[in-house]
Amino acid sequence: MRAMLCVVAVLVAVAAVRADEEKVALDKLPKAVTDAVVKRFPKVEMKEASKEKDGDKVVFEVSLKKDGKNIDVTVTEAGAITLIEQQIEFKDLPKAVAKAFEDKYPKATYEIVETVTKVADGKETLDYYEATLVDASKKKWEVEVTPDGKVKAATEVKEEKKEEVKKEEKKEEKKK
Repeated sequence: MRAMLCVVAVLVAVAAVRADEEKVALDKLPKAVTDAVVKRFPKVEMKEASKEKDGDKVVFEVSLKKDGKNIDVTVTEAGAITLIEQQIEFKDLPKAVAKAFEDKYPKATYEIVETVTKVADGKETLDYYEATLVDASKKKWEVEVTPDGKVKAATEVKEEKKEEVKKEEKKEEKKK
């Protein structure tokens, strides 16, 4: 069941991707991007990558797998890491953060829990925790909570994303 929830959550994440994003073969990544990711995450398997516009700049998102958990790293063309999203277990959340999630969404089922770390001038700063969850009334949410336990944002995941997931699944099946 847990594996299925992870697959569904990954598909929802893929479907929610911005329209201007394009997949990039790992061997086609700029050397500076690959070098930055390998330096920060040595001995971690790169799974896939994509390229997108962030304003007027091109950035790459490289997906990694470490100890069965996903890590997404956003990197500029020049090789500067700007964002790191690391999957964690709910039980590993700080008490104030876990309490904020539990108070706002009692009896929720958590699909993905991540740390979101901003990187500026090589310095990493934990920005917030993000969870994709299903509440007691079966509504799906993406929720951000600050490290001190304040809910920063909560966005309901609507049905249209589920339709996008189905379309993405069909595209993937055709590629096989």
